[in-house]
Amino acid sequence: MKPNIIVFPGSNCDRDVYIAIKNITGHSPKMVWHKDTSLENANLIVLPGGFSHGDYLRSGSIASRAPIMKEVIKKAKNGTPVIGICNGFQILTECGLLPGALMRNNKMQFICKYTHLVSNYDNTWINKKQLGKVIFLPVAHHDGNYYADDNTIERLIKDNRIAYQYCTSAGIIEQSSNINGSTNNIAGIISDKENVLGMMPHPERAINTKLGGEDGINFFKNVFEKLG
Repeated sequence: MKPNIIVFPGSNCDRDVYIAIKNITGHSPKMVWHKDTSLENANLIVLPGGFSHGDYLRSGSIASRAPIMKEVIKKAKNGTPVIGICNGFQILTECGLLPGALMRNNKMQFICKYTHLVSNYDNTWINKKQLGKVIFLPVAHHDGNYYADDNTIERLIKDNRIAYQYCTSAGIIEQSSNINGSTNNIAGIISDKENVLGMMPHPERAINTKLGGEDGINFFKNVFEKLG
């Protein structure tokens, strides 16, 4: 097992992801600098949260053109699993590995808190035991308002490509639980080949009750169970 974590100038969750993966699975990820050009033997790639390149131009836009991203895109198109968390999700939409865009939160404010999420769509990233179960993960973003046109949203729904949606504590998906204005309360989506996942919540920050919760543990366990 050779997970790789891509590090950009301004990344601030790369070490959190490292610790989460190491503590939960026993695997020690390789930290890969954005100017590197090789991802040899990587069978999982993680683009972490943070503020790559200071979020200049648009969140994730500069990072999406980093030298290492050519290899990330190549690996993803060949089937390697890729996870983009928060800023990583933004990078994945900017480089075209995921559809849509992450815009400024509808109330124009940075959001940093735990929020309820639910997975109602059966896909490779979600354990069947977790379907319909409300989980509690933190978010920390200023540009998490997911937008895609109607045709794209229809395809995401039809193909079970919505990974997470913001919901109430009872699992109801409604406008009151939509923390940032995202279309269809979307908090995470997957690619058409199902090997790329982008999500705004931070599972790596929810691996200990002392930090607010541990629902992130099941996330990482499920990922590595599927990887073998």
